[in-house]
Amino acid sequence: MRLSQAVEQYLMLKRSLGFRYRSESKVLKAFSRTMGRISADQVKPKAVRAFLDGRGMVTRNWICKWTALRVFYRFAIARGLACRSPLPEHAPKVGQTFTPYIYSQHELQRLLGAIKPERTKCLSVDTMRTLVLLLYGAGLRLSEALNLEERDVDLDEQLLCVRCSKFFKTRWVPIGPKLNKVLADYQHKHPAVGGSNRRFFRTDKGTPVRGYTVQSIFRLLCLAAEVKRTDGARYQPRLHDLRHAAAVHRLEAWYREGADMQGRLTQLSAYLGHANLASTQKYLTLTPELAAQASARFARYVWGGDHE
Repeated sequence: MRLSQAVEQYLMLKRSLGFRYRSESKVLKAFSRTMGRISADQVKPKAVRAFLDGRGMVTRNWICKWTALRVFYRFAIARGLACRSPLPEHAPKVGQTFTPYIYSQHELQRLLGAIKPERTKCLSVDTMRTLVLLLYGAGLRLSEALNLEERDVDLDEQLLCVRCSKFFKTRWVPIGPKLNKVLADYQHKHPAVGGSNRRFFRTDKGTPVRGYTVQSIFRLLCLAAEVKRTDGARYQPRLHDLRHAAAVHRLEAWYREGADMQGRLTQLSAYLGHANLASTQKYLTLTPELAAQASARFARYVWGGDHE
């Protein structure tokens, strides 16, 4: 059996068991195309290593590819499609931990100011501006925002219903009055249309907004607003970093208010749709303001007074 056929058989099994397997599917199909018209048992270790290494350093993506291929080859060996695995026995250590970019309030204002018709392609200025405000104001993932339907946006109750997101979870996301007004204004200017497309966000032609379109526009906005990293990190500021910034800024605000951080972290985790607190901790980059607030609270604890 050819490698491509073995991959399709494996993906069909996973999906029949209820797994989405989207990212793993992309890895396995790319692996199959790269290896060519051969069987799973004919793949050489050298070719696998070249696929894993790509053109850059060892990153989390290397680990994700290696993990997906390792599980696939367990399946192939169990089904008699291969007699051995050509993968490296152990994954190397990731050289550098990824650090998200935390936008300042001034940078967010510059990004919003950079949203002009000549940079938004097939999207209206209103659509792009509302999307950026929603991603930051509600801490949504881009896919969650783009999959919102008209029925999911309850402006009277100031609630969003995020359906079947990551980990197959559906959750209610309360929003503040300012963001609610932004969404209400957008809905008024872009009323619901008939047919099968009832997405809240639509292109100028009324079709669903694609993630890669928004990502491409956001890169233009960052260039125009001169928002860029200066810390030597590999990745430039991303659209997903709006979600990270929302979490960190909320934490800073709670510190300033003197809130019970242990209880609030649990609430933040649920709000972001995380499966556990460990996932939320990855979002909490230590900014100078956050460090100052934490140090001040620790000083109050050491020298007496109220503390958690």
